[in-house]
Amino acid sequence: MARSNVEKKLTFRVVTRDKIDRIRTRNFDSIESLARHYTQIGIENLTVDLSLRGLPVFRGLIGPMREDNNTVRYESPKVFELLTLEWQNASPEKQKKVSKKGRQK
Repeated sequence: MARSNVEKKLTFRVVTRDKIDRIRTRNFDSIESLARHYTQIGIENLTVDLSLRGLPVFRGLIGPMREDNNTVRYESPKVFELLTLEWQNASPEKQKKVSKKGRQK
């Protein structure tokens, strides 16, 4: 019998940067273990991803956000900014070719 989404074991991943700016990832097996390291300041109640509603929001972290079906991710503001800029600046090669063709008319 398949397990429901509620019964699935979740991993809570926190992605930060260390003192020399390397990305550091730490996994927690429960909200309780994560809450021992970060201060909860609220709960998520605005996301369109219903599976994230009701999860805690922590001081100094952005999230929760879904990484995959079994992983909920939190990021430090520096990591969030860095990864957002990388995502924004990465344009697929296919899109570049299409836009170049369109300009050659």
